[in-house]
Amino acid sequence: MGVSADIVNGQIVNNGIRDNTDITKAIEASKKESGGALDKDAFLQLLVTQMQYQDPLQPTDNTQYISQLASFSTLEQMQNMSSTMEMQRASGLVGQYVYIEETDATTGETKQVEGTVDYVTYSGNKTYLSIGGKLYNFDDLVTVADADYTLAVKLADSIVAYINKLPDLSDISEEDADDVKKLVEAYGNMDSYQKSFLTDEEKAVADAYLSWYNNHVSKEEDTKEDENNADNNNEGSAE
Repeated sequence: MGVSADIVNGQIVNNGIRDNTDITKAIEASKKESGGALDKDAFLQLLVTQMQYQDPLQPTDNTQYISQLASFSTLEQMQNMSSTMEMQRASGLVGQYVYIEETDATTGETKQVEGTVDYVTYSGNKTYLSIGGKLYNFDDLVTVADADYTLAVKLADSIVAYINKLPDLSDISEEDADDVKKLVEAYGNMDSYQKSFLTDEEKAVADAYLSWYNNHVSKEEDTKEDENNADNNNEGSAE
């Protein structure tokens, strides 16, 4: 069987070889499918395209194909190894507190998600972390934090929020007693490690509110409790 082709100025022009248009299109399609990177599937597609559009008068040497197939095999092994290592890294995050930065494909806005990793799953050559019943791409992971550290930061932030909400000690009144009580209870439940996340100034302010609470509200509550106990005792004696 003969092979025919249109020749212009010594070049084959009707099968895409002159400007490599088809191969260029294959490269762009492969990049689009793989998110901008050439993976093993894209590599194989390019190899097949190259074979399809090779010059029939000067076919590619078999040695070159063997070399390319060897490169393809090496690439596949490296990607499989990379996927395995990624899965192992992700599996070690189960039970850990993590921060995810997820970008909305429509708006381009980035939001931060945090929580404990419940489990890890692998789908479509990608690793996903389950947090709060929703799956997030492992590639979007930005921070892994110790649970005690995370709790300490949150408690310190809550103390600062309570302080900012309250008026200055010089302007404080009995109407603020409930808010001061929340601050006092939260601050009193913190251990030394958690309090270390507060500045010296913030701890001094919290101690000042604690002192005010003990001198005003706490004493009044103790007095009322003593009066109620005395009334109950008197009623019991009368009976």
